[in-house]
Amino acid sequence: MNEQRIEHSLQAVGLADILERVLDKGIVIAGDITISLVEVELLNIRLRLVVASVDRAMSMGINWWQSDPHLNAQARELAEENRLLRARLDRLEAAVAPPLEPASAGQEASHGG
Repeated sequence: MNEQRIEHSLQAVGLADILERVLDKGIVIAGDITISLVEVELLNIRLRLVVASVDRAMSMGINWWQSDPHLNAQARELAEENRLLRARLDRLEAAVAPPLEPASAGQEASHGG
C-alpha cells in the first residue's frame, strides 16, 4: 500500500515539472486544414495554439490580451472612446464638406462658357 502512495507522489512531481517546463519554455502547435472538391477550396482552417506563461508569451511578443476589449477594461474604454471620436469626426466632416453639385449641372456650366 505504501508503494502506491510513493508512486502517485512521484507522478505528481513529474507532471508538475513537465508543466513548469512547458510554461517556462513555451510550446507552439500549428496546423492548417483545407477541404477541397474538384480543386476548388471550400474550407480553410488555420489552427495556432501557444501554451506558455504570461511572462514567456510577452518575451515572445505575444500580448493580445492587453488590447482585447473582452478581456481588458481599459481596452474596452479605449474602444468606446474610439467609436465616439469616429462618430464625431464623421459629423464634423459632413458639416465642413461642400455640398455636391449634380454632375449634369457642372458639365453644362463648363460647356456653356
